[in-house]
Amino acid sequence: MTAHDVANPVKLTAVAAPDQPEVTPALEELYRGFERELLVPLWTEIGDLMPSSPRSRAVPHLWRWRNLIELAARAGDLVAVGRGGERRAIALANPSLGGRPFATPTLWAAIQYLMPGEDAPEHRHTQHAFRFIVEGSGVWTVVGGDPVPMNRGDFLPQAGWNWHAHHNATEQPMAWIDGLDIPFQYANEAQFFEFGRDEISDAERITPEYSRSERLWGRPGLRPVSATGASAGSPLLAYKWVHTDAALDDQLALEREGYGGTVEPGHAAVRYTNPATGGDVLPTIRTEFHRVARGVETAPVRETGSSVYQVFDGSGTVTVGETSWTVARGDLFVVPSWQPFSARSEAGQSDSDSGALDLFRFCDAPIFEALHLDRSERTT
Repeated sequence: MTAHDVANPVKLTAVAAPDQPEVTPALEELYRGFERELLVPLWTEIGDLMPSSPRSRAVPHLWRWRNLIELAARAGDLVAVGRGGERRAIALANPSLGGRPFATPTLWAAIQYLMPGEDAPEHRHTQHAFRFIVEGSGVWTVVGGDPVPMNRGDFLPQAGWNWHAHHNATEQPMAWIDGLDIPFQYANEAQFFEFGRDEISDAERITPEYSRSERLWGRPGLRPVSATGASAGSPLLAYKWVHTDAALDDQLALEREGYGGTVEPGHAAVRYTNPATGGDVLPTIRTEFHRVARGVETAPVRETGSSVYQVFDGSGTVTVGETSWTVARGDLFVVPSWQPFSARSEAGQSDSDSGALDLFRFCDAPIFEALHLDRSERTT
């Protein structure tokens, strides 16, 4: 099929406007020639193609966890896990992205739900992925034959093209969020997918407290000498909540003692890193955890690239651009590119284990940094 076999999508209109050529019959004839040859002159498009600052196709939006859990539980009763659906994963669809299952133009976020005793069958894909657990326990993800426990507060990265399955070893359902770079790979036509085994082996259906990856890589500052070469993502498959929680607590404690460590007063933050390289855990996704002390409001920050946040604990008010929401445990929201974001903590001991507003964040910063397109601005 050639371009002339389909309807011509190029339609040009001569407009009498500043910085545009004079509208004449000759100009109209030129534009018809451009249309026939599928050409678009830059002078008619520069305001859209090269704006003075990013204009994201995504918009700020909030999803309430209580609504997501209710719908996921209903899906658990109605929708089987297996070939075809493959996963009981329900994606967040940003309202300005045409109904596509994309949270932002580059990021996918979904709630996944596994019923008691269920297995999610094995597969692999080039999309880089992670799981983050805001509540519950009892599911093991099996990555390359290594069973990895999933518990509240744990972060589990998984680089692309690794075989993985899940199994629920308990009598309770469990939900978590998945994050992937599906929209980025979809837009760039780079994605591959492959089915694996329908069932995992008995040897993989075990429930160890620590995965083999944690036993090898999970000691702070220690790299196994046997490790050679670099992989696409972190070889550590689980980052335990106990370590994340302690790191955030210590930052705030050091601040109270008069030492540095926080990103701003009352705002502690950590980044999950690859223990083999010190870089991001995944090539296309950055993940962080933020703790905002009660009564603290963070300075507005805007960045190129988009982010998805989940409230892990506590309550407060978040502002994205000109939109503000009150948020509570589990709620998810989107920060589009170059939209200012700030958070005010209203958390206390009654609604937060830490007494603070705890936020898990993932974003596409590694892509922008690799292309030298990263830019940020903080209002003080």
